[in-house]
Amino acid sequence: MSDAPAQTPHGRNPWAWIPSLYFAQGLPYVMVMTVSVIMYKRLGISNTDIALYTSWLYLPWVIKPLWSPLVDLLGTKRRWTVVMQGLIGVVLALVAFTIPVASFFQYTLALFWLMAFSSATHDIAADGFYMLGLPQHQQAAFVGVRSTFYRIATITAQGLLVMLAGLIETSSGLPPVELRVAVLDGAANAPIVFAAEEHAPATPGPLGLVAAPTEVVLSTTMRSADEVDAVVAAARAANIRHGFRAAAAAQADRAPSWWSRHVSRPLGTFLDRHVGDPRRVRVAGGGNVGVATLRLSEAPPAGRSIVVLVTRSGGDERIEIAEGARLVFNDANWDRPARVVFKTSPKLRTAATARFTASSGNIPLAWTTVAGVLAVVFGVFCLYHQFALPRPAADTRARTGAAGGFAAEFVRTFVLFFRRRDSGVVLGFLLFFRFAEAQLVKLVAPFLLDPREAGGLGLTTEEVGLVYGTFGIGALMAGGILGGYVISRHGLRFWLWPMVVIMHLPDLAFVYLSYQQPESRVLITAAVAVEQFGYGFGFTAYMLYMIMVAEGAHKTAHYAICTGIMALGMMLPGMFSGWLQEHVGYRHFFLWVILSTIPGFLVAALVRIDPAFGRKKAPAG
Repeated sequence: MSDAPAQTPHGRNPWAWIPSLYFAQGLPYVMVMTVSVIMYKRLGISNTDIALYTSWLYLPWVIKPLWSPLVDLLGTKRRWTVVMQGLIGVVLALVAFTIPVASFFQYTLALFWLMAFSSATHDIAADGFYMLGLPQHQQAAFVGVRSTFYRIATITAQGLLVMLAGLIETSSGLPPVELRVAVLDGAANAPIVFAAEEHAPATPGPLGLVAAPTEVVLSTTMRSADEVDAVVAAARAANIRHGFRAAAAAQADRAPSWWSRHVSRPLGTFLDRHVGDPRRVRVAGGGNVGVATLRLSEAPPAGRSIVVLVTRSGGDERIEIAEGARLVFNDANWDRPARVVFKTSPKLRTAATARFTASSGNIPLAWTTVAGVLAVVFGVFCLYHQFALPRPAADTRARTGAAGGFAAEFVRTFVLFFRRRDSGVVLGFLLFFRFAEAQLVKLVAPFLLDPREAGGLGLTTEEVGLVYGTFGIGALMAGGILGGYVISRHGLRFWLWPMVVIMHLPDLAFVYLSYQQPESRVLITAAVAVEQFGYGFGFTAYMLYMIMVAEGAHKTAHYAICTGIMALGMMLPGMFSGWLQEHVGYRHFFLWVILSTIPGFLVAALVRIDPAFGRKKAPAG
């Protein structure tokens, strides 16, 4: 007899709709929570704004238990599922249209907010439909299938689509320009004087980058720290003055709020003074410096910004970029000289060379394409599931006459959850077990993307999609699978402390990356994968704890409450993480993340777990 799943009583083979349903469930969540962070970073939004506003997008999942009864009262779960997929497709299409406009940040945030509510509602409907569309024995059989395709959606969005954006970025821009830095024995340290900032005439030929000089010659004889400081500061001031560092200028020109004047700025000044970014000291002091300029050969189309990245393509790592790694050109500053400052380490006392590449890409086009592709995909999902989803007889709208009793029972489930004797411990564990990870996750992608002069690793968008979105997610999945297996052998209580340690200790990988800033992509990938594996392994304990807490007569409702508190625990710490990082730098921020693991250890010490919970029961007989 065949073991293949037969058709359900509703006339649909589960393989025809479960994989596509959960693939569709995973895509918008990852787009809102992770891909949006990468997109905004590439479009020049500050880490403070990225972390604050994208953390707010957790809110629909925080309050999801409050409106989940409406899905029962206002329609069938099948209809909700199909309609939400269509709405997500429309929202993604609108995101694609608004990315190129001047106020894209406000418009896309509003649309991501709508997408987050649609995605959370889709979660409610799809999970409920899964239980109605399959008999109980098949529900258990397909748990692994739905989880697998949800993870495939994660890799698709965070990995493949980000890599697609990176590929478009690199292939849609201007021809790259090579810059060479040569450190020579006996070369003279000529005074560095910036030429008058006159408008340069257009250069005949197609739009392109013009560099002068293409080879910067430095001496092995060091300059004084004050002279190096002065050159870097003057170049940075000129770049800000002409709008090449547009994001920084926009931040400076923004009217300060009451909170900014009385809280964040005074606190930021204190942090800058006492625990400021050590990168500033290392980049600004000692060694030698040289300057190259970049401009465009002619004005770009009105309203179009061209982002130019200067990255290392080879040579001695002791020669780095101190200013000008990311420059924004437009029709107002195209003929002005943008300064790129190269600096040598004080330890470099012998001849050496390094090569750098100035490249550009049409970043709005790249992310417009990604949003457009996803819009088409969800249009296809909506049409496909309109016909492919079964029509179970039990999938009906709740009777309106029973709404009063339903509401009373709904309130009662909340009261029972918060009246339990250990409710304080439960809340503490759900809110603080991932206190460190909630801050880390918002800054991983910006750290990987930020130029090395800013303390980041200077990866391209395509590399981030591969390192973080593909290998990182693969390691996360492997950690989760292994975590589930070991708990099934010995129980949650036995594995709780190993999982706490294995989840938090790998955060040190980012401390290492921020201090060493390795060039090796293999080493960076390995460090990210180790941290993600540890997180996936330890997060299994968190998920099992929520299942344990939800046990009882109101299992479904109490589990939904747990997931809402879980989302709140990710939202609140994430909101201030970007602001903190911009004041203390990546190095001190990741050290703070290590300190932030302490609450996770404390709340783990307070929980009480049945030794048998989670352990697979031996067969009777």
